[in-house]
Amino acid sequence: MDATFTAEQEEIRRTLRELLLKRCGPEEVRTAVQSEAGYDSALWETLAQQLGLPGLAFPEAYGGVGCSATELALASEELGRSLAPSPLLATAVLGAPLLLALGSEDQRAALLPRIASGELTAALAVPGASLTTALGLTGDNRGDWAGGGRAGGVQARRTDDGWRLYGQADQVLDGHSAGLLLVAAHAGGFARSRTLLFLVRDSLGRDGSGGSAGVTRVRLTSLDETRSQARIQLRDVEAELLGEEDESSDVAGALASVGDSAAAVLATEAVGAADRVLERTVEYVKQREQFGRAIGSFQAVKHRLADLYVQVQAARSAAYYAAWATSTREERVGGLALAQALEALRITSSEAVQLHGGIGFTWEHEAHLYFKRAAGDELLFGPVHRLREHAADAARLFGGGEVAV
Repeated sequence: MDATFTAEQEEIRRTLRELLLKRCGPEEVRTAVQSEAGYDSALWETLAQQLGLPGLAFPEAYGGVGCSATELALASEELGRSLAPSPLLATAVLGAPLLLALGSEDQRAALLPRIASGELTAALAVPGASLTTALGLTGDNRGDWAGGGRAGGVQARRTDDGWRLYGQADQVLDGHSAGLLLVAAHAGGFARSRTLLFLVRDSLGRDGSGGSAGVTRVRLTSLDETRSQARIQLRDVEAELLGEEDESSDVAGALASVGDSAAAVLATEAVGAADRVLERTVEYVKQREQFGRAIGSFQAVKHRLADLYVQVQAARSAAYYAAWATSTREERVGGLALAQALEALRITSSEAVQLHGGIGFTWEHEAHLYFKRAAGDELLFGPVHRLREHAADAARLFGGGEVAV
């Protein structure tokens, strides 16, 4: 592994940081999350059309830049520093890789260039609260999480005219505004039970209203407002099977692969957030005075900040390694890196609230935004102990009552 960044990678980091410092401060974040889209549309257009962020890890044949997941992870680290709300995670990290892995050539050619340009956003809809299970981060995703039996989850039924979907998906990231839905659904009944992925195209009209008949969207009130979530209800919705009619397609394997790369990207994003909130805390303790001196000069405060610094740097190393491993297909360590990064963000943000004193507990201060990001991500993609437990089980770390050495 080469731990140094290329000139292109450094340029991505520098350009994004300069842009976000100018256009995505705490007040801009608060304004963006209250908008109908849940993010700053003008900023997203700049990120897409001028920087090519949605298509950063796409092949050039589909309008992308042709980079790898490493570059996408580095870009996400900068977005994490500012907690910039955007559809990048739902579109470029979760949705587009599934199109690349499972979609037919016609589907790729029709949809990926629109995604790369920022014209089209996508969302992955899985039944109930099964996102972390579907991505294979906290358990085996080859079970019946999509909805087995006669009811529950999302059901797909084959008709003379094609496929129809019924059911409900919760915790759909950017589901209220996405123009394309990738829906995981149960098909085949008891005899040939399987999970398939379907496309619901143009499911949102250009005027912001629901586009596809039978699709109902409800934007949810989430703990972390910078990650918009929605409930999607499907009632006899016309859908298109993702990929070809081939029972050998490994939907669970594709979801697990995307889950690992998404975990690496999320880990770097969490590291960026932890690094930024630590920077702000260090700046504050240099200014706040108690007993006639800055509180940052007290040994107890220095020790707490030193511990946080070590934890953030360790999480950064793990996140960078996971991004590299994802790009080179060496091994799947995204879940472990995500666990370490989420833990670092949770501890750093909670310490930031404490060290900021009375002001740190107010809604006016930005410290609570980072704490909510830490808590919200654990609810969506964790918790930390389950991420580690699944990684240990997958590696057969503990077997036969003995510790593997």
